[in-house]
Amino acid sequence: MALALRRAGCGPVLVLVHGYLGGSAQWQDQIAAFRDTHDVIAPDLPGFGQSNRLPGPAQIADFAQAVMACLTELGVARFMLLGHSMGGMIVQEIAARHGERLDGLVLYGTGPLGLMPDRFEPIETSMTRLKAEGVAATADRISATWFVDGQEAQGYGLTRDIARLANPEAARNALAAMRDWDGRAALQALRMPCRIIWGDRDRSYRWPQVSELWTGIPKADLAVIPGASHVAHLEKPEIFEALVKDFLRSVDP
Repeated sequence: MALALRRAGCGPVLVLVHGYLGGSAQWQDQIAAFRDTHDVIAPDLPGFGQSNRLPGPAQIADFAQAVMACLTELGVARFMLLGHSMGGMIVQEIAARHGERLDGLVLYGTGPLGLMPDRFEPIETSMTRLKAEGVAATADRISATWFVDGQEAQGYGLTRDIARLANPEAARNALAAMRDWDGRAALQALRMPCRIIWGDRDRSYRWPQVSELWTGIPKADLAVIPGASHVAHLEKPEIFEALVKDFLRSVDP
């Protein structure tokens, strides 16, 4: 069964890869913002969103393989990648394995180490609480940590509802996949143009992780969005979209 996805626009291909407990629906405003200049493809990762009937991988490499299989099925040869959170790990994996096919890379609210030092809670705690409390409660709780204003934030209801769609097994497997992933050794080999975007109040990926990306990837630049947390594309959409559009213009093939 193929991944569910959202697609709109024309021109160079831009692939948006969501993170843990995410889905393509979170990108609806960004698809509208970028479709005038780009063919925007936003898949639902296996086990999440509208692909929640698919088994969820337990390795980041298998998520990367699923995204590449989707692009192959769509006949996409060259593309740009934007990965958020766990999706940032996935696109780093794709860039390390298929760098010759990439025109550009955006790493957003992510880092090079899946364990996420100083995360709002350790991965193992999330795994324990997911088992005890279930997907719905986990979705409600973790989604709130992604916003500066928590459950009062305007975008909270959207992210919570998308997160609740996750297949329970996929939610467990993805936590293990993040826990076991380390992309630091590959950073120097990522030679494509790269923009790193980070909200300075992100509780999942702290500054040391972001700094390691910035200093480790040869052609990376950094954009920090003040007063935003883990989902800056929902909290500060105008700034986020301006930063992405600026990067896309700079690497337009």
